[in-house]
Amino acid sequence: MTQKFHYQRLEHFCARMFERAGVPMEEAKLVAESLVQADLRGVDSHGVVRADIYLRRLEAGMVQTGGIMPYTEDGAIRILDGANHFGAVVGCKALAMAMETSRKYGCGVVGVKGSNHFGTCAYYLLKAVRQNQIMLILSNASQTMPPTGGIRPFIGTNPFSVGVPAGTHPPFILDMATSVVARGKIISAAQKGEPIPAGWAIDKYGNPTTDAHAALEGSVLPLGGAKGYAISMFIDIMSGVLTGAGFGRYVNNMYENWEDPQNVGHFFIALDIPRFMPLERFKARMDLYLDEMKAEPTAPGVPEILIPGELEHRCTLARMREGIALPAKVEDELRVWGERFDLNLSDAIIE
Repeated sequence: MTQKFHYQRLEHFCARMFERAGVPMEEAKLVAESLVQADLRGVDSHGVVRADIYLRRLEAGMVQTGGIMPYTEDGAIRILDGANHFGAVVGCKALAMAMETSRKYGCGVVGVKGSNHFGTCAYYLLKAVRQNQIMLILSNASQTMPPTGGIRPFIGTNPFSVGVPAGTHPPFILDMATSVVARGKIISAAQKGEPIPAGWAIDKYGNPTTDAHAALEGSVLPLGGAKGYAISMFIDIMSGVLTGAGFGRYVNNMYENWEDPQNVGHFFIALDIPRFMPLERFKARMDLYLDEMKAEPTAPGVPEILIPGELEHRCTLARMREGIALPAKVEDELRVWGERFDLNLSDAIIE
């Protein structure tokens, strides 16, 4: 990681790469933006490290591009069929529908089926808070986590997320996996040849392990034991069972299943703040709340109290200034794809 890439030029490179692979320009931009934003926020496990698998699945005919994503509507509720498009494209469509419906009814609910891996929830949350909406997003994922007491993966590390705008403060952005750690971090450790901390995962025999490769063959563990397991189940019920998407073993793994679509499900809930109180009053109350939270006494050795999303906000500002470093393996993958499509990754390097 000796060189760094300018985030806008890296995003442009990725967008052109997807476009030349056959993705319509507007869809390619969304996919690229979602990946690079994850890297900006320091969530490298969901950044351009995913570009290679996205492109390989596209090339294998496992993802659709262009065309219509049908939906049904009933009052404030929409059910969107992602029609096997890239998850970022489906997610942005669902987000727009939820916000539009929220403005009309005060609350907008969109259940999604037929989607794919859609990156970080924060990507959509940030779009929502910029539009002064409160957004809650759930998503299921392929089997990587056992039920409490089990040893085989049955549910995904299904993320739970909420975004809330503030006034002078950065927004409240909670984007968390229901596992001890996002599985993408284990994938990243395996790619770098690094061990993982104890307590993250078990091997395929149910034994605790610090070997990232053994963990990928086994299971990542639920956050908070039975509580994380129960929350992940709830998310699978809402995102999968209720929407008509896959659930449990019917959500297909994008790295392992090359015969069937992923059929990931998502669940978006948008709230229109002015239905509760004037927007500026709400933002002032949020600022007061955050000011008082951050003013609380800190424990020994703790320099400050942080708000969910604050570290990622700072990381974004720093990486916008200083650039994004990529693991050598990811850089090699991007260069190979770039050469194939007559694109030069070096153009994105900060001199």
